Amino acid sequence: MVAEVRSGASLRSVARRHGVPLSTVQLWVARAGDLPLDEVDWTDRSSARHRPPRIPAALEDLILDLRHDLRVTSDLGEFGAVAIHRALGERPVPWPVPSVRTIGRALERRGALDGVRRVRRTPPHPGWYLPDLAARRVELDSFDIVDGLYLRGMPELGILTVTSLHGGLVGAWPDHGMRVGQILPAITGHWRRFGLPAYAQFDNDSRFLGGMRNADTLGTVIRACLALGVVPVFTPARETGFQAAVESLNWRWQAKVWARTTDPDIASLRRRSDRWVAAVRARHAPRIEAAPPRRPFPDEVVPWRMPGGRIVFLRRTGDSGGITLLGHRFHVDHHWPFRLVRAEVDLVEGRVDVFALRRREPHDQPLLARIDYPVPDRWRT
Repeated sequence: MVAEVRSGASLRSVARRHGVPLSTVQLWVARAGDLPLDEVDWTDRSSARHRPPRIPAALEDLILDLRHDLRVTSDLGEFGAVAIHRALGERPVPWPVPSVRTIGRALERRGALDGVRRVRRTPPHPGWYLPDLAARRVELDSFDIVDGLYLRGMPELGILTVTSLHGGLVGAWPDHGMRVGQILPAITGHWRRFGLPAYAQFDNDSRFLGGMRNADTLGTVIRACLALGVVPVFTPARETGFQAAVESLNWRWQAKVWARTTDPDIASLRRRSDRWVAAVRARHAPRIEAAPPRRPFPDEVVPWRMPGGRIVFLRRTGDSGGITLLGHRFHVDHHWPFRLVRAEVDLVEGRVDVFALRRREPHDQPLLARIDYPVPDRWRT
């Protein structure tokens, strides 16, 4: 092939004649260069990346000895690859001083690194802490409130946001203050339009959870959920991940709506927010259609009547394996300290069932404790 190219044939015609790719002809022509054909090295060469040879074993031993000496005697207390490289440069050695990265590889090869690499595990399915939710048999709406935003010359704003776990059905309601009297109509209006989920998830904001001064206190939002047959779920305090979907929505709303706003009043901001929400719903339409079905909103609701139902609290146990909820301290299991649990308050049976939760084994959720919890009579009035 090289001879034909040198005789004047084109690279492409030579490639077609021999049935090889054009790149093959180019490779051998470049390999031959201007050398006579009998002086060209025609042997195959490995395509693997060239790696320089390892440093001598004696030099590796010296690196390990220096690391030990520096760990014991160094005034700075430094004995890593940088410190070893500096020490090698300060003493005569029969080899060229290797680079910091080469020293680091030698330490890693000999198992002399103190750091432990983080093990990356596959994350559990969305909603893994509720078995029927993880199996996509039901839907969950996750609510949150963004505070600390101001329009010029106006009181503080609160933006109630919601997104569904499986369908990505979003909503946002800006208003001044955002108290319970504003939260409840927004939530029920959203459900009246799109249907009821099986679960409604909240953080531990007192506007959702209710007053926490007295034990056995249920807030208005919890009572409304129970009256509609929706199970309220409260995430653990200072835990990341459980509210990740709605927190991501909060960031997007602030970046795409608030950061671009020039609105002089709340009405204009609401119109801008509603247009963005409608656009997001249109984009998520296939996902919303594929989500688990929702129940229709009932024609008549008695919000202050306490029917049967459940309240779910996701909590982390303390050092003695106990949890606190509804103003009471419950002992769960002293073998399960500082671990996640799901506590289900059964209002019909009058008990609290506590299940173990582990992200490594999300399908294994054994019952840890079953605790009697008499439902206060005032809840039913």
